Amino acid sequence: MSDPSYAVGLDFGTESGRAVLLDCRSGDVLASSAVRYPSAVIDRTLPSSGEELPGDWALQDPDDWVTVIERAVPQVLEEAGVPAEAVVGLGIDFTSCTVLPVTSEGVPLCTLEEWRDRRHAWPKLWKHHAAQPVADRLTEVALEREEGFLSRYGGRISSEWYFPKLIEVWLEDREVYDACAAFIEATDWVVWWLTGTECRQTATAGFKAMWSPEDGLPSTEYFEAAYPGFDQPGEKLGERFVPLGSKAGPLRAEVAKKTGLPETTAVAVGNVDAWVSVPGVGVEDPGTFVIVIGTSICDMIVHPEETRLPGITGVVKDGILPGQYGYEAGQAAVGDMLAWFVEQVAQDPGSYGELEKGAAALQPGETGLVAFDWWNGNRTILGDADVTGAILGLTLQSTREQIYRALLESIAFGSRRIMDNFEEHGLVLSEIVACGGIAERSPLMMQLLADTSGRRVHVPEVQEIPARGAALFGAVAAGVYDDIASAITATRPERVRTYEPDLEAKRTYDRVYEIYRTLYDYLGRSEVRLLHELKRIRVERRGG
Repeated sequence: MSDPSYAVGLDFGTESGRAVLLDCRSGDVLASSAVRYPSAVIDRTLPSSGEELPGDWALQDPDDWVTVIERAVPQVLEEAGVPAEAVVGLGIDFTSCTVLPVTSEGVPLCTLEEWRDRRHAWPKLWKHHAAQPVADRLTEVALEREEGFLSRYGGRISSEWYFPKLIEVWLEDREVYDACAAFIEATDWVVWWLTGTECRQTATAGFKAMWSPEDGLPSTEYFEAAYPGFDQPGEKLGERFVPLGSKAGPLRAEVAKKTGLPETTAVAVGNVDAWVSVPGVGVEDPGTFVIVIGTSICDMIVHPEETRLPGITGVVKDGILPGQYGYEAGQAAVGDMLAWFVEQVAQDPGSYGELEKGAAALQPGETGLVAFDWWNGNRTILGDADVTGAILGLTLQSTREQIYRALLESIAFGSRRIMDNFEEHGLVLSEIVACGGIAERSPLMMQLLADTSGRRVHVPEVQEIPARGAALFGAVAAGVYDDIASAITATRPERVRTYEPDLEAKRTYDRVYEIYRTLYDYLGRSEVRLLHELKRIRVERRGG
């Protein structure tokens, strides 16, 4: 690689989006820019009409995503001071499964006047959990029919995925369903907007839409058994999917003009924020548990062989890195849960540092508390969006620092439960690589992951890891690297902070974890009706 070349990475998160400019020779991030979404997460009222949204709804505004591109990309070009013509590739990642209905030209329905006041016309964010009854029905019928595809997804279909959200539209607003030519992952829609070409990739089709290259989608008979009349499951999804790292096309002239990038910039097909973090942190080997820890947690491992195990969100060939099976698991409320405590309970939005310091001064087990991080339901291993959070052991002497530490410990215990599940089914994990905002800002959280699991935790000291990983795929699409493996080798981060497990703390946490596991199975399985009924009563009283 003689001449300097650069790639842009665009990372679309839950509350904001960001861009980075990557030096393809060194792997260094030369500039970054973050832009908060003006509408953020739409979960209370519809912006257009003021209509109150039902419980468990979470929407976004596609205009926010365009704002990120038009503001952040020129900012990184200006900050880095590199010639625009030297930018050869662009890659994007997005939260998933975030999906939206669009016209045949790729126009989001919610941007059109006739559909703006229809809540099902808006993009449904990954944490839109209102489709849980649909997911439950799809799981029930798959089990009754002994559908083979279900074992690829841990034995349970999630409300966060493609078909529960699509069928929810089909059930509740048939006019919106009929009006949309496509129901598309936001990551694929952004690529469409950038290039003018619809180009969907295999990864989200495999993980979120239950598609496989060998078998395609689950059969029409299966979908009709669950929902009679839903007889064209693939009509809004499409049939052609291309591998990660493929080039979707060059930039549209209008986008090039607004961003300052050359029209020749190669745009990679869309990807997902968690998955691009694997190459972003330089991981390509089995045995490494990659945790992307922010608003929620997504866990990934790669392995040359397929093992179908319960309690994961999927195993997909080439789903994270080409040539390996990608495994995904995760926790649905992390940063969200901590923000709830700081803003709603402590009522002091600036107190994160103070709470971290106070919680760090406590010894393992000193709080006398055990908590469950189910504020957004449980992604894995229960796969249940209707369980709710819990804190046990509270007394009149419990302090806010103790409760905050218990919430941090609940995240660590939830991760250990997921790792235990992998190892119980033969996938051995030797170490943890963590990234994301909380990994960077909370040394206590990283030490808790090490102490509860007994594994080293490595935090690469690089900026904006998902956007960095997206940029690497952009460089692959541009032909800078032959494949993503070559890109990982050339740009693996050199500086890493490592947290060693404290064996004495581990012994104490083993005792607490035994209590956690017992309560986990009681509240999450054998007597899960208790938490389900509490949520049902709340929803009924709220009115939907």
